[in-house]
Amino acid sequence: MIVDFSTFILFISVFISSANAKATLSISPKTLSRSGDSILIKWSNVDSPSDLDWLGIYSPPDSPHDHFIGYKFLNVSPTWQSGSGAISLPLTNLRSNYTFRIFRWTQSEINPKHKDHDQNPLPGTKHLLAESEQVGFGSAGVGRPEQIHLAFEDKVNRMRVTFVAGDGEERFVRYGEGKDALANSAAARGIRYEREHMCNAPANSTVGWRDPGWIFHTVMKNLNGGVRYYYQVGSDSKGWSEIHSFIARDIYSEETIAFMFGDMGCATPYNTFIRTQDESISTVKWILRDIEALGDKPALVSHIGDISYARGYSWVWDEFFAQIEPIASRVPYHVCIGNHEYDFPTQPWKPDWGTYGNDGGGECGVPYSLKFNMPGNSSEPTGTKAPPTRNLYYSYDMGSVHFLYISTETNFLKGGRQYEFIKRDLESVNREKTPFVVVQGHRPMYTTSNEVRDAMIRQKMVEHLEPLFVENNVTLALWGHVHRYERFCPISNNTCGKQWRGSPVHLVIGMGGQDWQPIWQPRPNHPGLPIFPQPEQSMYRTGEFGYTRLVANKEKLTVSFVGNHDGEVHDSVEILASGEVISGRKEETIKTVPVSATLVGKPESDVLWYVKGAGLLVMGVLLGFLIGFFTRGKKGSSSSDNRWIPVKNEET
Repeated sequence: MIVDFSTFILFISVFISSANAKATLSISPKTLSRSGDSILIKWSNVDSPSDLDWLGIYSPPDSPHDHFIGYKFLNVSPTWQSGSGAISLPLTNLRSNYTFRIFRWTQSEINPKHKDHDQNPLPGTKHLLAESEQVGFGSAGVGRPEQIHLAFEDKVNRMRVTFVAGDGEERFVRYGEGKDALANSAAARGIRYEREHMCNAPANSTVGWRDPGWIFHTVMKNLNGGVRYYYQVGSDSKGWSEIHSFIARDIYSEETIAFMFGDMGCATPYNTFIRTQDESISTVKWILRDIEALGDKPALVSHIGDISYARGYSWVWDEFFAQIEPIASRVPYHVCIGNHEYDFPTQPWKPDWGTYGNDGGGECGVPYSLKFNMPGNSSEPTGTKAPPTRNLYYSYDMGSVHFLYISTETNFLKGGRQYEFIKRDLESVNREKTPFVVVQGHRPMYTTSNEVRDAMIRQKMVEHLEPLFVENNVTLALWGHVHRYERFCPISNNTCGKQWRGSPVHLVIGMGGQDWQPIWQPRPNHPGLPIFPQPEQSMYRTGEFGYTRLVANKEKLTVSFVGNHDGEVHDSVEILASGEVISGRKEETIKTVPVSATLVGKPESDVLWYVKGAGLLVMGVLLGFLIGFFTRGKKGSSSSDNRWIPVKNEET
């Protein structure tokens, strides 16, 4: 066989070129419109691919190799072993461009001392294989407002709106009762914080710090109660947001609807230095479903501490607000401070008996204080260059409920400013207007989890705060911090009462998303055995994620626990204005009344339910008669004098 010499030379050159080909990395598109838009990242010519090869995500683009915001291993692509592959990745607008880099990492280079928060070794950056071009959100994307969220203002006929943009140029909100009638306008005030305001690492380090942009606050005024308002934020020169809407609070309405949880955090589409909370996606999904089912009924969200779990890695705050915007732009999103927003080694109030450490990752409450703007004007100095810590304790009315938020991270003892505020607030509640009082804070006063570190904090809360709750007939106390759901009997001094007056019902609702789970309390005489009896004060407890749904009028307040795995009610309690507490059985609350009927009260749903209920009742009577006839058995009835029904249930 004779081979043409020129063909042979071409073959050799192609072979050599292929052997020496460098890995390539391409992205598409190169400009995104808004947070959540996805980019397709493709690579090829990765020689001898390894399952440790990884893709680094960088913003700003000139970040050092080990200052990535996140990473993904190339083996998530089904074709990675060929040396080529692709990943689709949604990006959040960080007001700076992104770039991507591929690295080779080997087993011998794994550093067991260089780990993320989840105890996984962080990938090494010694061998760079390829780097992409930059991708960004364009000049319009940097200037366009994002991370929009609402909150009640001190006056009932107002609504506050907060958002973030890339510069401090003046922005506005325009609003009205129709999409095409945004005739009202208000200027927004821009503020920001700097790296030197952070008090510890990683928040003040080059790894954790990213420019937070400008935070804008403004207020929509003179709102008509119960009316749907449309609004958008921005400016003509920098661009406007999409048009959102909300239902204004109605001073004459007796109805209250709230979605409440703690410790949710957020999910990221990549691994990063800290553990993020994938379960938060389901929490937001089901709450959004419930809000959409409400129609034109006002509602609110209450997130009681441990908000984003950024812990000093500032871009996680951006991921959090992007995740909650679909609900927080529709209903007020209220918060109270948790240990992961605030705690730092030099915090001003740090008693010897407390367990206040460095859980805030050096943020010392600054992002929390500026990114939210709750009613009232509570604040405490940080003792550092940081601005004062805000949004600590405040209250408001909605419908038949008075809501009070407190801080378990700053001084709550008798004689302090917060204690005096709580005392005055509870004593001044108009029980004719708001017969129910709901107190919310982060660390629980009661829990049967094995949280021994906080035992003294709980003891101090019982000593100093519980008498105020008892004397002023607090109806319900909600707590987070423990990442489980638990409902107690009406309780005071660790003793079950017969009604909520003088014995508030306590719920732990820290099951919003964080998946670190404590064990329940073991038996005192056998602490090493995995046997966890449920104390009589604990009516229901579970390790499932989810949220609580509060619905109230002047006669009754109902709290339901909705599980994330199916979006159904798994526990409920009815609290009557008369004082009775009716503890619902699990089997009676699951799949009985549709969510739409429970929240919206549609007549056709109610009629259907009553028809079904009547049919079941007739069937039950017939069945009972037949069983009684053939067995001659008798079944005793329970006393109707019980003020509450102690039904205990536990899911683990």
